[in-house]
Amino acid sequence: MFNLAGKIAFISGGTKGIGKGIAKVLKQAGAITIIAGTDVVRGEAIAKELAVDFIPLDVTDQTACKNAIDKIVEKYGRLDILCSNAGIFPQHYLKDMTAEDWDLVHTVNLKGTFFLVQAALNVMEKQRHGRVVITSSITGEITGISGYSHYGASKAGQLGFMRSAALEYAGQGITINAIMPGLIMTEGLKEFGDEFLNHVKDTTPMRTLGMPEDIGYAACFLASDEAKYITGQTIVVDGGQILPEMQEA
Repeated sequence: MFNLAGKIAFISGGTKGIGKGIAKVLKQAGAITIIAGTDVVRGEAIAKELAVDFIPLDVTDQTACKNAIDKIVEKYGRLDILCSNAGIFPQHYLKDMTAEDWDLVHTVNLKGTFFLVQAALNVMEKQRHGRVVITSSITGEITGISGYSHYGASKAGQLGFMRSAALEYAGQGITINAIMPGLIMTEGLKEFGDEFLNHVKDTTPMRTLGMPEDIGYAACFLASDEAKYITGQTIVVDGGQILPEMQEA
């Protein structure tokens, strides 16, 4: 089950963190895997490490998104799986947030999702088959974090986009779903420091943080043939983070 042998999978933001974890799992499941990112040096190094292909890509450039998809189709003949994962999460408290701060997060996280998913769907529609998996977050749809109102809005926006897009393509052999990670041990999370990491471990019901591969396993399921009757849905992967009604000892 969940065998992706021969499937062509493309992961944006695939050079680190959750994206790298997704790429690793899809590769292990047999998919021919291509990762994308803005850092060419890092991208080529991670591609070599994982034995996958790398395409430089800025998801805020609509033409670049289309060209990246076209390049994959030109080389492999099709695109079966898109994991739209690229995103940023700079902290800006609302009282000090500028229009530029807001726009940057929404341009990368939300508009970038639109650009890349649209380009992939144009190919998948011709194939009458495809799997789109969007990396969203529990932040915005379920929870909030001080200093991340722009991020939460962008992540909730991804889910609204996902549900309507899923309806448009539901009759064409294409599924569009999203994963909502909780706190995952990525390079970005480590920057918050040991005190923060220990605190969130203690307050997460499973008493540990998730690993990028945990998101990869959920993506692998949603990308599989076994998930063919699931569309417009979300999977929360958070170690029980959102479950407590109140802080427990």
